[in-house]
Amino acid sequence: MELKEREIRPITIDAVRQHRRYGYRFVKRVFDFVASLLGLIILSPLFLIIAIAIKLEDPKGSVFYSQTRLGRGETPFKMYKFRSMVSNADELLEQLLKNNEIDGAMFKMQDDPRVTRIGKFIRKYSIDELPQLLNVLQGSMSLVGPRPPLPREVAEYTEYDDKQRLAVKPGCTGLWQATVRNSVGFDEMVKLDLLYISKRSVSFDVYILFKTVVIMFKPNGAY
Repeated sequence: MELKEREIRPITIDAVRQHRRYGYRFVKRVFDFVASLLGLIILSPLFLIIAIAIKLEDPKGSVFYSQTRLGRGETPFKMYKFRSMVSNADELLEQLLKNNEIDGAMFKMQDDPRVTRIGKFIRKYSIDELPQLLNVLQGSMSLVGPRPPLPREVAEYTEYDDKQRLAVKPGCTGLWQATVRNSVGFDEMVKLDLLYISKRSVSFDVYILFKTVVIMFKPNGAY
C-alpha cells in the first residue's frame, strides 16, 4: 500500500535535518582540528614569551594550569590555560566564595587577590585561554561553544534548563564571551548558550570567532 505524501513528508524532513547536523559536525571538527593546529604553530613564539613572563614573576609555580571541567554529556576532561593566579589559588577559593560577583553557579570576582600581575594582563586580552587550542586539537573542546563548567557548578544546575548547555561540545569562545561576558549573570549566560545551540551553524561560528578576535584587541570586561 502506498503512503500518502503528507505521511512521508515529516520523515523526509527529519532525515534532511539529521543529515545537515552530521554535515555541520563534520565540517566543524575538521575546521577545529586544522585551525587549532595552525594556531598552536603560529602562536608558539607568543607562548614562549608568556611562559617566561609567568616564570619570572612566580618561579615556583607552573606555566600551565589544568582544571577538570565537564564537556558534552557531562564527560570530564582536563582544560588547559596559562596560569594567571598564585600557585595555591584553589586552596584560597573557599575564603573568597562570599565575594562572588556573578549570580548563579559560577564564580567571578573583578579584584580577585589571587591573580598575578602578568595574570591580569593575559586575562584582560584573553591570552590565558590560548592553551585551550590543545583541548580543541584533542577533541574535548571546540573553538566555539558554551563555556565548559566546573563539576561543582554543574552540581547546582537545574535538571532541565541549565543542563541543556551540556548537550554540545564546549568551546574556547562562545556567544556569551563574544558579547556581554561578565556584565550579566549566570541565567543570562545560559540563555545565550541555548540561543547559540539552537542557531549553531558554520556561518554563526565564523561570526562568533570574528567577534572574539575583535574583543581580544578591544576587551569587553574580561577579568
